[in-house]
Amino acid sequence: MIEKLNRRDFIRAGAAAGLTAAVPQALLGQAPAVIAPKSARPVVISSANGNVFKNGGDVTGVQKAFGMITQGSDVLDAVVAGVNILELDPQEDSVGYGGLPNAEGVVQLDSSCMHGPRRQAGGVASLEGVRTPSLVAKAVLEQTDHHLLVGKGAQEFARNLGFKIEDDLNTEKSRRLWLDWKRRVDPSHYLDPRKRAEAGHQAALQMVREGLIRQEHLWGTINCDGVNAKGEICGVTTTSGLSWKIPGRVGDSPILGAGLYVDGEIGAAGSTGRGEANLYNLSSFLIVEAMRRGAHPKDAGMEALKRVVANTVEKRLLNDRGRPAFDLNFYILNKRGEYAGVSMYASHYAVCTEKGPETLPTEAMFEGKA
Repeated sequence: MIEKLNRRDFIRAGAAAGLTAAVPQALLGQAPAVIAPKSARPVVISSANGNVFKNGGDVTGVQKAFGMITQGSDVLDAVVAGVNILELDPQEDSVGYGGLPNAEGVVQLDSSCMHGPRRQAGGVASLEGVRTPSLVAKAVLEQTDHHLLVGKGAQEFARNLGFKIEDDLNTEKSRRLWLDWKRRVDPSHYLDPRKRAEAGHQAALQMVREGLIRQEHLWGTINCDGVNAKGEICGVTTTSGLSWKIPGRVGDSPILGAGLYVDGEIGAAGSTGRGEANLYNLSSFLIVEAMRRGAHPKDAGMEALKRVVANTVEKRLLNDRGRPAFDLNFYILNKRGEYAGVSMYASHYAVCTEKGPETLPTEAMFEGKA
């Protein structure tokens, strides 16, 4: 039975509703602020290698992802397809097939992905034998109740789903570079651990100076995030990890909140560079939370870099200027389509919009190089 309201009760009810609408959201409860645009600008942003490698085709990773998004594909499907180009390219030695191996010459791969609208995530770490770890991470998201599978378990999961498992993901190039590094580092196998670690670092830097590898590939990764015209946002990060790492080492890439974080109501952030620094500060989560408070992507990224600088106090991690002796880069996108690339030192990032693919300079915290 519907209860009738007299005129006085009706006016009182309307006034109360008006007062409720006028009260700021923060005073009504603790619900987080969200960005809710009527429409968004489709954008794909990634690390710079996303606009370099084509795996023998005609388009780069960011072009592939942007084209799929604007044609109506799911955003996560699009950004994963974009990074697959790099994972499969044997010339790209920082991710996937031909990624630089660990200290024992074994290629171990990490990846994570997040679907903003569906509030789902998946990741794999220390995965061997599968060229496209991003697709296995996506399968974890879609077909399990878990967020992260590692090592042999991740490989068996992939095998059970029909992924091809290969004995060795080294290319002739990646194996040649590993053998070069090994000969420089440990010719006698009798160096003590501290000397060996320093020898390994110096050997890697010398290979950079000789032009054998690019410096950014010592911590090689690709992060790629995209948003469509509906404001639906997703992201993926994939990597072969720190070159010549201790077997089993896992960096930030497969860890939610570090190598990647997506909130479907706010935006996405991902990273390349020194994974340990990013892990300690959970920087991608920090960036998204700053955007939740209203920060522009660039300002949110700079806030995270300042946090990393403040927490970097070990002398071995500082250069002669007292600054971090490593690079760290963030690729940031909100659901309005605003984006930024920020970095500890001067670097570049890739973006694709209606203007086409571009490689742009990042906003750097410090001048010069690490």
